[in-house]
Amino acid sequence: MLTDAAMPMEKTFNATEAEDRLYKAWEDAGAFRAGANAKPGAAPFSIMIPPPNVTGSLHMGHAFNNTLQDILVRWHRMRGFDTLWQPGTDHAGIATQMVTEREMAANGEGTRREMGREKFVERVWQQKVKSRGTIIGQLKRLGASCDWSREAFTMGGAPGDPDRGSGAPNFHDAVMKVFVRMYEDGLIYRGKRLVNWDPHFETAISDLEVENIETPGHMWHFKYPLAGGETYEYVERDEDGTVTLRETRDYISIATTRPETMLGDGAVAVHPSDERYAPIIGKLCEIPVGPKEHRRLIPIITDEYPDKDFGSGAVKITGAHDFNDYQVAKRGNIPMYALMDTKGAMRADGRPYAAEAEIAGRIARGEEEFDEAKIAAMNLVPEAYRGLDRFEARARVVADITAEGLAVMVPESDPRLGRASAASKPPKGGAQDGAPTDSFEQGATPPELALVPLVESKPIMQPFGDRSKVVIEPMLTDQWFVDTDKIVGPALEAVRKGQDRPEGSTEGTKILPERDAKVYFHWLENIEPWCISRQLWWGHRIPVWYGPTLKIPDGSLERFDPITKADKSFMLNLLVVGDEQKRFCGSSFESLRNEIRSYVEGRLNQDVLVCEVEPQDAGPFFNDNDQLCYGVYRDPDVLDTWFSSGLWPIGTLGWPEDTEAYAKYFPTSVLVTGFDIIFFWVARMMMMQYAVVGEKPFHTVYVHALVRDEKGKKMSKSLGNVLDPLELIDEYGADAVRFTLAVMAAMGRDLKLSTARIAGYRNFGTKLWNAARFAEMNGVFELPPSRLPPAPR
Repeated sequence: MLTDAAMPMEKTFNATEAEDRLYKAWEDAGAFRAGANAKPGAAPFSIMIPPPNVTGSLHMGHAFNNTLQDILVRWHRMRGFDTLWQPGTDHAGIATQMVTEREMAANGEGTRREMGREKFVERVWQQKVKSRGTIIGQLKRLGASCDWSREAFTMGGAPGDPDRGSGAPNFHDAVMKVFVRMYEDGLIYRGKRLVNWDPHFETAISDLEVENIETPGHMWHFKYPLAGGETYEYVERDEDGTVTLRETRDYISIATTRPETMLGDGAVAVHPSDERYAPIIGKLCEIPVGPKEHRRLIPIITDEYPDKDFGSGAVKITGAHDFNDYQVAKRGNIPMYALMDTKGAMRADGRPYAAEAEIAGRIARGEEEFDEAKIAAMNLVPEAYRGLDRFEARARVVADITAEGLAVMVPESDPRLGRASAASKPPKGGAQDGAPTDSFEQGATPPELALVPLVESKPIMQPFGDRSKVVIEPMLTDQWFVDTDKIVGPALEAVRKGQDRPEGSTEGTKILPERDAKVYFHWLENIEPWCISRQLWWGHRIPVWYGPTLKIPDGSLERFDPITKADKSFMLNLLVVGDEQKRFCGSSFESLRNEIRSYVEGRLNQDVLVCEVEPQDAGPFFNDNDQLCYGVYRDPDVLDTWFSSGLWPIGTLGWPEDTEAYAKYFPTSVLVTGFDIIFFWVARMMMMQYAVVGEKPFHTVYVHALVRDEKGKKMSKSLGNVLDPLELIDEYGADAVRFTLAVMAAMGRDLKLSTARIAGYRNFGTKLWNAARFAEMNGVFELPPSRLPPAPR
């Protein structure tokens, strides 16, 4: 019943005032805290928020995702479930480091390398504190009813964290514990594999951080002469088996979009069923670039990978710089020669090219054994190209091959030339009119027609770093990997059970809609080792320390007891330091100190002081107090952000401690996420939780679609069609934005969002307001006390 003190409803609804006031009242009342409004003995219901980047801003995908979560959470909370909506942010290694360096440059603070690692990490923590409030404040404006008192951070508790020891979840300890356990169980290893390499940030990146963009490109066609001038009869046939071309050749033709990588070729491959090349299988051919007197020979091999109906049917195999070639090289035991440094320039290290080419020749002829370390140390970039940027080297290689007459030549009228750039034509002094033609596709060429190098102008899919915007280079590098083959089984079985479970059951994990389960199965049934190391400074640093392997000649140290100053130099000279590095894995240096000391003292029979040093100082030495020391250095890499976020369900609940929250809310109930991270996050959480605690992380995964513009196009800054959810909230109110997203959230169907739709639902809200005002003005709410509904308990 209205009283004199009661305020009548305003004529118009002020969304900004009402939403801010109500949200603050809810927070002050603890309405969002875990367990709020729970009935006695209520069943738990928990959702983990997909943690946004700590330096990020709210976009429409976030708004849609969190609206769906909020609906589920509020619905269960209102029905009396013991509800938790766990919030938090991700440290987002490469993104946060980039934002910090950009701000440092704008402020004239110098570079991170000038600052040094320790100071730079301190600076990033400052950036994190500054940025964190932005995304959290934006989620609150959206109306997200998370338990903000439990806010987590994927690097919470790490060295340098200003909130360390404040009671917030110590995510760092959980990450370190998992790495150490998985390393000791043989689930994590260090090895050399091909990865996506970002030359700008000088780090490996995940597939999710690579944007494949169609760009104008070229495909160059070159001749690889057979060794010793050998020839063979080349025959082409049509579908009926009729001979259409027969000629004698002294070369095999290949096509490439990246001529600079020819310097690292290990073989040329053809399909086993390709009869055209049957006479030269097992023969050697010459890479048509480099000093003529040291020209490298490589074998012609067979493999199922080449498509005999595409181009010439022959493919050059450069295992260190192409993902398909890498697999061929592994199958065929072909050496994989790395050509570039971390900045994407051609290598300038190592021995002279002549010496390296000689060794490579013996390997190709089967006269010399090789292993991974030997090949990695070899630099097969000729001196003329060493130190050049990869694209500059490309132009030089093309020019040099063309000048030598080893480009495939065709008439200018050849339709494959398209609009080839002038830069692709032979330079002065190169192949001229009347040069030999590759007639494998053209047949005889009338001598009066001018011939030009066959360079096809065609669109190619080019991989770019999503943040650096530079071309990504497949590179063979030493990285840390999770042996996913050993942990993928339970994650597959859980979803198989979940997809077949009856209504109401929570057995296994069910992915909705069903089509996204197929994506999940495709990734996991064809899974590759997971690269978990990044060459960054911001992140969970790999908890591994290295020191040189010590090999002590028997009995040679017995007379040094006690050791004297005169013994120092002689004693150190007796130590045989192995080529291999000894690894020590533990959650911290202090936790490893005794293990390292035992290793060293067991070999030296001397008391040793163990200390942490720079890589160049690792090994045995005497300090200023004449104490024998053994220095170790820490791995400089950090863990992939997805490794730590893969532990989000248990880390946010306090694991590895046996907390009340962990016991109550794990496994969690529902994960709401986008389809683009089914493999990168959902699958990895499944694998990691089973590997660490032997349990599924959630019983249901709701995969929502993409928010597109009103024409169905993906929102993009370059297209100018991005809708900012905060601007929409300012104009229409959070209720209107959320209601629009909820109404349009049909499972499996992308949203086509427009401001007109939001305005329409804002107007619908206005009608509800006006209806309530009309009822109020007509005394509908003036009920006697006996008619009022009972107050909720």
